[in-house]
Amino acid sequence: MGANTQSMIFTIYGDYIRHYGNKIWIGSLIRLLKEFGHNEQGVRVAVSRMVKQGWLQSERQGTKSYYFLTPQGVERIDEAAKRIFKFEQHEWDGKWRILMYKIPEDQRQIRDGLRKELLWSGFGSFSNSCWISPNNLEKELETLIKKYGIHDYVDFFEAIYKSPKENHTLVEKSWPLEEIEEKYESFISTYSRQFIVHQSVIARGEMTDAECFVERTKLVHEYRKFLFVDPGLPRELLPSKWSGSHAMLLFSQYYKLLAEPASRFFEAVFEQDNDLRRKEKTYDANDHPLIIKDSSE
Repeated sequence: MGANTQSMIFTIYGDYIRHYGNKIWIGSLIRLLKEFGHNEQGVRVAVSRMVKQGWLQSERQGTKSYYFLTPQGVERIDEAAKRIFKFEQHEWDGKWRILMYKIPEDQRQIRDGLRKELLWSGFGSFSNSCWISPNNLEKELETLIKKYGIHDYVDFFEAIYKSPKENHTLVEKSWPLEEIEEKYESFISTYSRQFIVHQSVIARGEMTDAECFVERTKLVHEYRKFLFVDPGLPRELLPSKWSGSHAMLLFSQYYKLLAEPASRFFEAVFEQDNDLRRKEKTYDANDHPLIIKDSSE
């Protein structure tokens, strides 16, 4: 339950709290997580772990403890928000970005951390120490090289594939597209049925704001998992029938169906012990959420 609780907290920060001054009383957070069956002790343990990991900071106001995202946490949310748009099919400039590295064995931990970050950024593993991407990820890569202090161990190229084989061959070697497609099809199968049912139930006024809050949060929680697996390839390199496009449309429509009643429930809980005036003036519940990646998955 621990990692799952932590992961759900990340989702709620990304989709709600970030828009309301980035700070919440622990009691309010416990109240929100109770809707998903998480108990008080589990929430407190998860929050404590997130503080140790550098994602959250605490602040005392009288007898109450409030928690807010650290600069590291805010940066991760902002990064994830940009990456939502990787699901939009985009034009390709025909160039491949190639990263090659030779990190010493005694720095294996750095190498393993780098690999995880490369996957998250959308790189594919062409071979053990060679990673490729058709997207312009130069800035992201510069950040990674600086973060891990590996400037002397890496080489970065921009190239055009000159083999008589098609570019799709590189894609097949570097990303498990069939597995990703299956995950999208499973998401569509599950959530298209739920979407139709909830459309009908909401139209009849038979779904509470609390239930909408739970369903919207679960929807975001599931959809954000694609940030871990979908490299965001340009349309020229995708299969002709790519379920990722259908999943994105379904997510968008379903999210908008649940958005306003879910936000009403969140605000009803939030305003009791937090400052609702800190809500962003430009925030619209119908906008796409900020889907945050965390290190617990």
